[in-house]
Amino acid sequence: MEKYKDLLNRAIDQLPPEVFETKRFSVPKAYSVIQGNRTFVQNFKEIAEALNRDPQHLLKFLLRELGTAGNLEGGRVILQGKFTHFLINERIDEYVEKFVMCQECNRPDTRIIREDRIFILKCAACGAKAPLKTL
Repeated sequence: MEKYKDLLNRAIDQLPPEVFETKRFSVPKAYSVIQGNRTFVQNFKEIAEALNRDPQHLLKFLLRELGTAGNLEGGRVILQGKFTHFLINERIDEYVEKFVMCQECNRPDTRIIREDRIFILKCAACGAKAPLKTL
């Protein structure tokens, strides 16, 4: 029994520190402005950094989901068309659910890695791996 406890303690010591953190994960809300026939998301880079994702990956998902064209310019995104901040935030929440949150432990401590031709969501907290659909 003593040997089991020693092994268990050694395993716990080898876990990454993120496992023991209990901070609340929150996604910044998109601040968008409609000018003419364009929508500007002013804090797009902030959102991508909070999610720990490449802004281009998030942009590609957003453009596909909104069915529009757009581009990244500095820290903001310019979308062709009029989109409410509610709709943009809804799509970002879908992105978080599909490409950020771990399916096993439901934590945001994940990275997207590529193995051969497959993109995989790897969790730093629990070590789980899950294949991702391509964009």
